[in-house]
Amino acid sequence: MKLATLLLSAACVLTTAPAQAQSRYSTSIDGSEVNDSQTGLVWRRCAEGMAWSGGTCTGTTATYTHEQALARAKTQSGWRLPNVKELGSIVDRTRSNPAIDVAAFPATSPNTFWSSSPYAGDAPDVGGAWFVGFGNGSVHYNLRSYSYAVRLVR
Repeated sequence: MKLATLLLSAACVLTTAPAQAQSRYSTSIDGSEVNDSQTGLVWRRCAEGMAWSGGTCTGTTATYTHEQALARAKTQSGWRLPNVKELGSIVDRTRSNPAIDVAAFPATSPNTFWSSSPYAGDAPDVGGAWFVGFGNGSVHYNLRSYSYAVRLVR
């Protein structure tokens, strides 16, 4: 009788255990884009300067001043620089160096990435903007003249 109770208890535990968490990300057919089911955004899988090469991002991450980053995004039909909230949404705080899902965004460096969000606390002639550091997922602002990486979204 005790063995039957034990087996029944074990069966209940197995059937009531939570399902394995599924990734919120899915990739496009060619693998170069990531669809985020949580936000509805579509991301370029690779940082600018890199290219999707069938299984990973290859090349070197390019860096841009903020104005160059905005200009680069304008040359990419249908793509834009994400705002700071959008960019921060892909930070994975359970990871570090980089603090991002590397299955969805392979070969992401722990570099700093520009957002499109201006920093409102600066005088107009100073000009700051927000960025996300994917080393630890930090969000800060800096002068727009600094050069940081870019990941585009639509």
